[in-house]
Amino acid sequence: QLQASGGGLVEAGDSLRLSCVASVSSITRYNIAWFRQAPGKEREFVTAIRQTGTTTYYADSVKGRFTVTRDLAKNTIHLRMNSLKPEDTAVYYCAARSSWGVTMAIMALPDNYIYWGQGTLVTVSS
Repeated sequence: QLQASGGGLVEAGDSLRLSCVASVSSITRYNIAWFRQAPGKEREFVTAIRQTGTTTYYADSVKGRFTVTRDLAKNTIHLRMNSLKPEDTAVYYCAARSSWGVTMAIMALPDNYIYWGQGTLVTVSS
């Protein structure tokens, strides 16, 4: 199971760190991603980190502002979000999938993920 936390209300330009704790299995067994869904919009890919921890993937809209890392001791994935914009407002979900296929296209597709956290709301005011 995955548990996401860290969301909140911030102003444009602020930073926030989200966390995703895996409670059942080690995060080293899965590729883990963050997705987000704004009201009335489709769920979209934000970032992912490979099972090995050696490769990260980012959507163009967050590249250079967001950073995904993992803490093996705490079995946790973090998403550091800097220079937040109002368009970053969404519910953020962490998700896990097995190790097969590590292209960007595969990592970015929500249907490829089998475990999902409950989501944490990020609201960025202008």
